[in-house]
Amino acid sequence: MTKIAIIREEKIPIDTRSPLTPAQSRQILDAYPSVEIFCQSSNIRCYSDKEYLSQGIPVVDDVGHCDILLGVKEVRIESLIPDKTYLFFSHTIKKQPYNQKLLKSIAEKNIRLIDYECLTDDHGIRVIAFGRWAGIVGAYNAFWTYGKKYDAFSIKRAFQCRDLKELFGELKYVNLPPIKILITGNGRVSKGGLEVLDMAGIKRVDPEQYLFQQFNEPVYTQIDADVYTKRKDGARFSFEHFFENPGAYKSNFKTFYKTTDVLIMAAYWDPKAPRLFELEETKEEAFKIKVVADITCDIDGAVPTTTKPTSIDDPVYDLDLENLMEKEAFSNKRNLSVMAIDNLPNELPRDASRSFGEQMTAFVLPELLKSPARPLIKNATIVEHGDLTGKFEYLRDYLEDL
Repeated sequence: MTKIAIIREEKIPIDTRSPLTPAQSRQILDAYPSVEIFCQSSNIRCYSDKEYLSQGIPVVDDVGHCDILLGVKEVRIESLIPDKTYLFFSHTIKKQPYNQKLLKSIAEKNIRLIDYECLTDDHGIRVIAFGRWAGIVGAYNAFWTYGKKYDAFSIKRAFQCRDLKELFGELKYVNLPPIKILITGNGRVSKGGLEVLDMAGIKRVDPEQYLFQQFNEPVYTQIDADVYTKRKDGARFSFEHFFENPGAYKSNFKTFYKTTDVLIMAAYWDPKAPRLFELEETKEEAFKIKVVADITCDIDGAVPTTTKPTSIDDPVYDLDLENLMEKEAFSNKRNLSVMAIDNLPNELPRDASRSFGEQMTAFVLPELLKSPARPLIKNATIVEHGDLTGKFEYLRDYLEDL
């Protein structure tokens, strides 16, 4: 019998999502007679303990008897149970400093860590993600931030909406002047953002029109790395070459920051790749961006004005572009306003959890329950038997240099 636990989320700021809904948990039990599922009691989860109990899922405080522990965000070091298999977003594969001790503790406690972010198919496409929901909420928050900054219109916060239908309904109150909105990327996150832009009735234009034409209505364009970067040696752009050699490229974004009012950053960024722009460039008179919705929330990353993550409770900060000092949100219309919430899907937790659980049930659990481990699972396993797996050997210094 394989015992699976849905663990409670303990990271601060609070995250209320779940990797499996009560109904999905029941479906798994019905499909897999050799599986038992337990739900760790939580008073913050978007699905209540009572909802799990109603589906016949035992609710417990102690999950130490379980084999596989499913979470969403990072698990607190003091809550890690030795000799278990954990699945969660560890935020370690870019050597994030704030999770270095977490990875070391996982190795020391002989935990097998499988990271959702690394679960990919044969083409390198992720099979499970909250990306669409991050994109939806992030783009919506770009509108909310603009409306608040300029007293242009008022819409509910995303977390105040019951579900996606109500959030889309709020978009009818968005009343923008003829500004230009830029969204980056071409993956799940950007596609979620596009849903919101299109639902709000914002006209889409191609990048050349965006750069060189004026409009009497708000417009947006979408660009990817083939547009906002170029090779240092002048050779033709190739996505394959870019992903293998990100350091061989430089930014080609300057013409866009001269034209853009609202930037929605939704593209994956490799730390070896160029930033969109450098912090000093924001002081230039030609720098026009006044609202940034950084869905990726890479601190000091592709968008260097993202100097810290924000939270659902405190979603925006301002940056005074004259001295690059952080200021209170919306304190001066000349400032740059940055929205960088690092758990955006948590503003629509039930919808996001349902979607995530569907992917978990369809693509991950069938492979996870097989023995020996299938390639999908092996390739996403960062730590096993107290050490890094071969694919993640590049994290050696990160794991040991404490």
